[in-house]
Amino acid sequence: MRKLIDTIKNIWGIEDLRNRILTTIGILAIYRLGSFVVIPGVDPAQLSALQDQTADGLLGLLNMFTGGAFSQASIFALGIMPYISASIVIQLLGMAIPYFQKLQKEGESGRRKINNITRYLTILITAGQAPGYIANLKATLPESAFLLPAGGFWLSSIIILITGTMFVMWLGEKITDRGIGNGISLLIMIGIIAGLPQSLMQEFVSALGSAGGGLVIFLVEMLALLFVILITILLVQGTRRIPVQYAKRVVGNKQYGGVRQFIPLKVNAAGVMPIIFAQAIMFVPITLVGFSENESLQGVAAVLTDFGGFWYNLMFFVMIVIFTYFYTAMTVNPNQMADDMKKNGGFIPGIKPGRSTADYLDAVMSRITFPGSLFLGLVAILPAFAMAGGINMQFAQFYGGTSLLILVGVILDTLQQIESHLLMRHYDGLMDSGRIKGKSSGGSMM
Repeated sequence: MRKLIDTIKNIWGIEDLRNRILTTIGILAIYRLGSFVVIPGVDPAQLSALQDQTADGLLGLLNMFTGGAFSQASIFALGIMPYISASIVIQLLGMAIPYFQKLQKEGESGRRKINNITRYLTILITAGQAPGYIANLKATLPESAFLLPAGGFWLSSIIILITGTMFVMWLGEKITDRGIGNGISLLIMIGIIAGLPQSLMQEFVSALGSAGGGLVIFLVEMLALLFVILITILLVQGTRRIPVQYAKRVVGNKQYGGVRQFIPLKVNAAGVMPIIFAQAIMFVPITLVGFSENESLQGVAAVLTDFGGFWYNLMFFVMIVIFTYFYTAMTVNPNQMADDMKKNGGFIPGIKPGRSTADYLDAVMSRITFPGSLFLGLVAILPAFAMAGGINMQFAQFYGGTSLLILVGVILDTLQQIESHLLMRHYDGLMDSGRIKGKSSGGSMM
C-alpha cells in the first residue's frame, strides 16, 4: 500500500506527466458527456424501442463499443468505429499497393499523408453509415419520436453524425499528442468500460435471485473472470526472445558491435485484428441474407447470429486461427529482419546470415503463432461458454472476445507509458521487478 501511495506521489510530482493524465481524463469526460447528447429532432423519452433493439446480438456489440451512444441516438452514435474501419482498409492497402508501401517508408511526411487519407476515408465511411443509422431510427422508433420534418431531419442528422465521428477522432488524436496512451484505443476502452457497472450489477442481482445460485455462484463467476483476464494478459505479453550477436567492428579508434541482444517475437503478433476480420466476414452473409425471403437462407442467418450456438463459435474459432496466420505473415517479414541483421553485422548464433536466418525466423514464428492462434480463438469464444453457464450476454462479453483483449492491451500500454515517464526521471516503476509490456515492448493490442 505504501508503494502505491509513493508511486502516486511520484506521478503527481512530475508536472508533464500530471498534465498529460489530467488532459486525458478531461478529454475522456467530454467524450462520455457527448454520448448522452441526443440528435436534435429526436425525443429522448421515446428511445426505449431502440434500447431494446440493442440489448443483445450484433447491435448489442456495436452499442458496447460506442459506450451506449448507439442506443441513446447520440451525436456520437457511430463512435470511433468508422475511423477504425478506415484504418484497417489503409493498413490492408499498405500490404498490397506500392503507393501506400512507399508512403510507409517516407517517415514523418509519409505518416502525415496516410493520416490525411485515413481521415478522408473516415468521412466517406461515416457518410455511408449515417443514412443507415437514421433509417434504423425511423423503422424502430414511433413517428411521434421525431420532432422535425422528414427532409430537414435526414439532412441535419447525417451532417451531425459525420461531424460527431470526426470530433471523436479529433479527441483521440489530441489524447495521443497531449495525453497519455493511444487516444483512439482509450476512447474504445472507455466505451467498453462504461457498460461494465450496469452489466455487473445486473449479474449480481440475477445471481441473488431465486434461480441465480446465490452469492457463492457470483463469487465463482468473479474468480473465473479473473482467471480469464490473467490468460489474456499472458497472451498479450507473451514473447519468444531470439538471441542476436553483433560482430565487433573497429572504425578509427572506436569499437562498435560485439554485444548480444534479443529480438522479441510476439506469440500474438496479430493482436486483435483476426477477431475483427473474422467478425466482418461473418457479418457479410448475414447482410446478404437480409435481402432474401428464402426460408433456408433465413435459417442460415439465424445460425450465424446465434452467438451462443455451436456452429457460429466453431466457424468463428477456425476463421480466427486462419486470419492469425494470415495477418502475422503480412506484418512480420522474416526476410526483412534477416537483411537488417546482416546489414548491421548481426547474426543468430549457430545460424548462417541471410537466407538461413530468414528460414529460421519463419520457422520460429510458425511454431509460436500456432499456440497463439489457438489461445486467441479460445479467448474469442469464451463469452459463449459464459452464456452457457447462465451469465447474461452483456456481462458475458467481458469474459473474452474483442472487448477483453482491447481492455487488457490498452491498460497495459498506458501503464507502460506511465512507467517510462517514471523511469526516465529516475523514479521507481510501477512494478518491483520486471517491466510492464505494452505495445512497444512486446505486447499487442490493435
